[in-house]
Amino acid sequence: MTDKVQSHGMSVQLESAEGSLLVEAYGDGGFRLMERRVVGSVYVRPSGFFPFAADDLASLAAEHVDAVIADHGKPEILLIGTGADMMLLPKALRLHLEDAGIGYDVMSTGAAARTYNVLTIEGRDVAAILLQVP
Repeated sequence: MTDKVQSHGMSVQLESAEGSLLVEAYGDGGFRLMERRVVGSVYVRPSGFFPFAADDLASLAAEHVDAVIADHGKPEILLIGTGADMMLLPKALRLHLEDAGIGYDVMSTGAAARTYNVLTIEGRDVAAILLQVP
């Protein structure tokens, strides 16, 4: 299926198998997922998306990550979208992820959304924490 989605912010060209949950658009404080607007940050897996308590990198804590992993399982790779720009994770959070054996990659939210879509289409076990982009 190919679909072009328009939204405030960035739109993404989708090419996927039926049933895959992809990030259709992002920006303006939220995301477009499953053809509906979702305000705020989200945790996304191919099986569903869930509101995420942190709205920016300063408020992202190990407890947030632990809660979604406990509820939805540990992915092969966790993408972390840090907002409009790529920023480094706080040292304590990096060490926590490494100690927990969670493979992760950090990038801007836009890059994380696009990478999540590609890995999902490839059938990889991926999850993404996508912090909202104003």
